[in-house]
Formats: sequence, structure tokens, C-alpha cells
Amino acid sequence: MNRLYSLNMNIALREAESAVPRDEVPVGAVIVDGNTGKIIARASNRVEQLHDPTAHAEILAIRKACAILGQKRLEGCDIYVTLEPCTMCAGAISHARLRRLYFGAMDIKGGAVENGVKFFDHSSCHHVPEIYGGIQETESHKLLTAFFRNKR
Repeated sequence: MNRLYSLNMNIALREAESAVPRDEVPVGAVIVDGNTGKIIARASNRVEQLHDPTAHAEILAIRKACAILGQKRLEGCDIYVTLEPCTMCAGAISHARLRRLYFGAMDIKGGAVENGVKFFDHSSCHHVPEIYGGIQETESHKLLTAFFRNKR
């Protein structure tokens, strides 16, 4: 695996880990300038903290990156996320025009990229990023499994 992919996913994993003390599902996201490799924004889930069902890591990272860049589109940028995006987040990734999506663990129940509705496979999808799944999947899966094991 490319060292840069691993480095960016490690940062996303650290973001995910930071969600655990807040009792948030540990998902982290990082948005990177695809040309320079510079990290633009990072986030973790804050659904519980903000009492906001849309406060997924991907959405928060997209909002931050757009604010930092002063634009509504993130063309030329890549997103790294520790869990396969849900339908809402896949839609946001499409609307933001992110260039590439890298994700870690598959989400059989809630994922919408490789599983579920397969959002990007629909002809009504306006923009489809390049998609690379399974990046550090084991680490992402272990973090999620441990979180939910401790909840039971």
C-alpha cells in the first residue's frame, strides 16, 4: 500500500479514536488536497455531542474543508474515512465533487458504497469519485468492534 494512503488513514483512525471518550461511534475522516497531499480538514463523529443526526465525520470534514477553502466544491480533493460511508455521506461526497474516496471497514448494514443502496452506481448520481475500499480495514474494524462490545 502506498505510504501516503497509510499515513492519511492513520490520521483518520486517530480522529475515530478521539470519538470514543465522547461516546460517539468511532468514525474519522480526513480531507486532503490531492495534488499537494496537504490535509485540509479532519473530523470525527459528533452526533451525540451536537444532538445532530447529520454530524457524521464525513459531513463535518466536508463542511470544514469548504469553509477553509471558501468554496462549495472540493474538486481535486480526496477523502479518507474509516468506515464505508452511509447514503447521506455518499451523497455529500458526490455533491462536494471529491476526487477520490478511500475507506477502511465495510459497513454491511449502513454502508452505501459497496453495500446497501450502492449510491454511486445509480445513473442519477451526479458525480462519482474514484473509490478505494479496504484501506487499513482491519484496524478500522477492530476499533468499531471494541466500541460496540463495550456498549453491550
